[in-house]
Amino acid sequence: MYTEDDLLPLSALSHLLYCERRCALIHIEQVWDENLFTAEGRILHEHVDSGKSESRGDVKISTGVALRSLTLGLSGKADVVEFHRIGGSSAAKGVRWQPFPVEYKRGAPKKGNYDIVQLCAQALCLEEMLGVTIEHGAMFYGKPRRRLNVTFDDSLRDLTIETSLRLHRLIGSGTTPPPEFGPKCKNCSLIEICMPEMMRKGRSVARYMEAAIVGTDEAVEP
Repeated sequence: MYTEDDLLPLSALSHLLYCERRCALIHIEQVWDENLFTAEGRILHEHVDSGKSESRGDVKISTGVALRSLTLGLSGKADVVEFHRIGGSSAAKGVRWQPFPVEYKRGAPKKGNYDIVQLCAQALCLEEMLGVTIEHGAMFYGKPRRRLNVTFDDSLRDLTIETSLRLHRLIGSGTTPPPEFGPKCKNCSLIEICMPEMMRKGRSVARYMEAAIVGTDEAVEP
């Protein structure tokens, strides 16, 4: 069980699964830079996370819902949590409102697990906060403009718990891992800070920076 002082950003789970070095640059070294993709994502979340609530028939919709789990040691916000009415009318006894978290992302569905792990962590936070069991949620992607339903099965829950443990170990270590250059690097907003291709080739950062300052050929990629 974690304390309030131990809580880490829930969104860091997706950073970690996308790239451990990126996660460390953001959450250990406090480095951030924005590109087109992150700007689009930020604008989308600002539009969704208004903190407003509304009702649509048997569904109550809350946006920008604050989340916390002392078990996982995480805190953050859910873009949208729908509360679906179960049983009877709203005035009847025994009516339950089943939470259904929805996470909004720009672009298209991704091959990795980082989006659905973030969503599952939101569900685990809600379960702890509300004393309920949440079996399903959804991702909403901007490109196809449709929902992708997600089932919070045992394997996804285990992955989410393990990822949260990995996150606490990484942040607790205070050490930024070396880069691993790959196709996803080209879309990363921190590529100019991370310099993954140069580091991949085993070149000294100190020599590279010194050469760049004095304008020698050492700073030029072969």
